[in-house]
Amino acid sequence: MFNNDNPVQVTDIGGETNTISSDHRDFLARVRRKRIYVRITQAAILIFIFAAWEMAANARIIDPFITSQPSRMLQTLVNLHRDGSLYMHIGYTLTETIVGFLAGTIVGIFMAVLLWWSEFLARVLEPYLVVLNSLPKIALGPIILVWIGAGPQAIIAMALIISLVVTTIGVYNGFREVDHDKIKLLRTFGATKLQILEKVMLPASISTIVSAMKINVGLAWVGVIVGEFLVSKAGLGHLIVYGGQVFRLDLVMTSVIILSILAALMYQFVSWIEKKLINWN
Repeated sequence: MFNNDNPVQVTDIGGETNTISSDHRDFLARVRRKRIYVRITQAAILIFIFAAWEMAANARIIDPFITSQPSRMLQTLVNLHRDGSLYMHIGYTLTETIVGFLAGTIVGIFMAVLLWWSEFLARVLEPYLVVLNSLPKIALGPIILVWIGAGPQAIIAMALIISLVVTTIGVYNGFREVDHDKIKLLRTFGATKLQILEKVMLPASISTIVSAMKINVGLAWVGVIVGEFLVSKAGLGHLIVYGGQVFRLDLVMTSVIILSILAALMYQFVSWIEKKLINWN
């Protein structure tokens, strides 16, 4: 019998040389192949959907005026690119979404830290947070318009409000689930509350914070699009509303596809941040 467990030297990104067995190398190769197969299958499903959509529209099985079709959407995309409005609308929506996402995440984490810092404050605000979390935030749209005024600031405020409460509750609950024995140990050695926050609470809650960020990606897009439905004169939400009003469903579907791509890219970026934080921690 021959032993196939021959050691192989592998140099990682940091320049360090690690020795792995051939069995481990084969396992990593299988994992990579499975990942490639998953990506290929995902792409094949997407291609099949668009191809079936196009063929059904050409065969008049579905009405392309109502459902649009990929070729029309591609032509709409080209037209928007030629007149330069495509990047203007994407820029407006993307900027508002990123600002709203960052504001909701940062303020939400700060609020969660305040609730953890003061048990009295947490008990006082808990019922209000529950009510705000159950309240449909879209209903606050007209109020925000009156208070802040029509403009990008109102759209960003809508994205902030939608994601703020969810982030606060999620991160605060993550703080409460941190191992209490670690906290008691640090207190035994005379650690201050700030040191406990820095050394235990935040590192132990990285996964919770990243999960809140992933949720905020979708919530920020919802808040921005709803805000653009109400007040904006530019942006992808404006294109969707305008296209629906003048029955240009090609414009509506093209805007929806662009939104889907941008949201997916933003979600992947947050996932990349998650990997970096986990490796760093």
